[in-house]
Amino acid sequence: MSTLPEGYSYGPWHDGPDPLAPPADLRDALDEIGRDVMAGASPRSALEELLRRGTPRTAGLDELTRRLWQRRSEIQRRHRLDGTLQEVQRLLDEALEAERRELFPDPDDDARFREAQLDALPPGTAAAVRELAQYDWRSAQGRENYGKIRDLLGRELLDSRFEGMKEALQNAGPEEAEQANRMLADLNALLAAHAQGREDVPERFAEFLREHGEFFPENPKNVEELIDVLAARSAAAQRMLNSMTPEQRAELAELSQQAFGDPRLAQQLSTLDAQLRALRPGEDWTSSERFRGDDPLGLGEGARAMSDLAELDALAEQLGQSYPGARLEDIDVDALTRQLGPDAGVDARRLSELERELRRQGLFERAPDGTLRLSPKALRRLGETALADVVNAMRGKTGQRDTESAGAAGEPTGATRPWRFGDMQPWDVSRTVRNSVLRSVSVGERSVRMDVSDVEVIETEHRSRAAVALLVDTSWSMVQEGRWLPMKRTALALHQLISTRFRNDALQLITFGRYATSVELAELVGLEGAWEQGTNAHHALLLAGRHLRRHPDAQPVILMVTDGEPTAHLEPDGTAEFDYPPQPRTLLKTLSEVDRMAKLGASVTVFRLGDDPRLTEFVDLIARRSGGRVVAPDLDGLGAAVVGDYLRTRKR
Repeated sequence: MSTLPEGYSYGPWHDGPDPLAPPADLRDALDEIGRDVMAGASPRSALEELLRRGTPRTAGLDELTRRLWQRRSEIQRRHRLDGTLQEVQRLLDEALEAERRELFPDPDDDARFREAQLDALPPGTAAAVRELAQYDWRSAQGRENYGKIRDLLGRELLDSRFEGMKEALQNAGPEEAEQANRMLADLNALLAAHAQGREDVPERFAEFLREHGEFFPENPKNVEELIDVLAARSAAAQRMLNSMTPEQRAELAELSQQAFGDPRLAQQLSTLDAQLRALRPGEDWTSSERFRGDDPLGLGEGARAMSDLAELDALAEQLGQSYPGARLEDIDVDALTRQLGPDAGVDARRLSELERELRRQGLFERAPDGTLRLSPKALRRLGETALADVVNAMRGKTGQRDTESAGAAGEPTGATRPWRFGDMQPWDVSRTVRNSVLRSVSVGERSVRMDVSDVEVIETEHRSRAAVALLVDTSWSMVQEGRWLPMKRTALALHQLISTRFRNDALQLITFGRYATSVELAELVGLEGAWEQGTNAHHALLLAGRHLRRHPDAQPVILMVTDGEPTAHLEPDGTAEFDYPPQPRTLLKTLSEVDRMAKLGASVTVFRLGDDPRLTEFVDLIARRSGGRVVAPDLDGLGAAVVGDYLRTRKR
């Protein structure tokens, strides 16, 4: 059996993200961001919305926040803060009952006198405990219970300021109680020296930990860390007291004088609280909470509950990301795991990694005006998804299979790409062999072995060119009727198809509302819907004609997506004239431009969205005059219809 070499050890990974964890899958996240951006959201708000909503396998910030508030509500609904008072009352009642049982059979006067003493005890628990401080118990159980009361008070008071002290002092005797008093006295002296700015504080701190380090499992590195730990716990204890009734606070204050049977403990704790409050005034010393449950908590448990509530509040603020400069790296994952379990910590890490990767991989960039927008890399990914959806839709409707050719003629473009299942292009032998050699050398193989991943094929394309103008209606009705997002996804799919498989084609995206504008893909994707009267198809056709004339050697293709008849036209001075119903002049100018497109050899295919009779009549007229056609797809089939018509026209 082999043994591990000396100097090597294996354990959990703590230094940053797990290097063996699978990388964040950005495609689904980018698709969701892209949909929000195309629907009119800014990239920043789309990213924030994604992180709030989460992904199919990761809970979002909103879900984690909901669970935090649920956890907070459970703590308050389940517990109440009088556990120590109830326990003291129970021990006292048992002690008095045992003492009376012991005295009852005794006929002498001393027994009657003792009974009278017990009957004369004040009604309050704290006052009764104080009165019994000098009482000489006859009952062994009574004496034991009274000692338990003093020990319980001491342990609870210390546990409310020092984590885990109650368990550490479970069987405390006079020696342990004296040691706790010494620790408090030394601690107060150390804090006083620190407040005075004494130069020997580091030496005092080191000496203090050497003598009392077992009281501080947090292992603070210096006085400031020690103060931070103590102040947070002391503030939680104070908030717990603030949450009690005035009567309960008075009872505890009086009972604390009986802790370990020595009033020095309460005095030292009072001094400690005052020093910590002065050193850390920024802690929450004044707030309170309402507890309405049935499970009683002792002082230490109550302080922990208050600490949990404060931690939950801090986590909710971190998850809210509403403060300036907020990043998901700010989230205290350890605290989140502590409060909600390991799954919540995993979700927070995944969200943080997703945000970091989206920024690191350059999926966002700054526009010239300083705003955040999707980068070309992100647009390509969105285009791939949109085109894949279109291809799937076309397969379902027409039975066509997706071709990996950049064109149908099969002429080499000079470029190659990795082979994929179903490819029928010839291999690029030199590149395939080169890939095999490089891969074999990189893994240390002595011989060259060819793998399917090494194969590259020669890319082919049509040598004929097309000049394509995609005219998309951006009037308010497109937004109002839910046609905005399908229109943008259609433009993405067509742009992706042309830029990857028909690279010689020239695509121009033209938007038209009151005016028409030639836009880049990024502008169209980020375009927000706005209230604007007018559907200026005339101006859009003018811009399309300008684009076609720039490419006289290319086959002209005009694709128009609209849901309204033309209601505006462009005057010679450059102003747009709008009227509804459309003026005859508007219709005449629009049809005249259609005739000019026909003279250039361009037929106009109109994709009609909606069933308005006037729109139907007009687009039929456009198709007849240009030799084009009208397609009336549903919104889900718009992309497939546009891409399919482009391919059909191009082949023709």
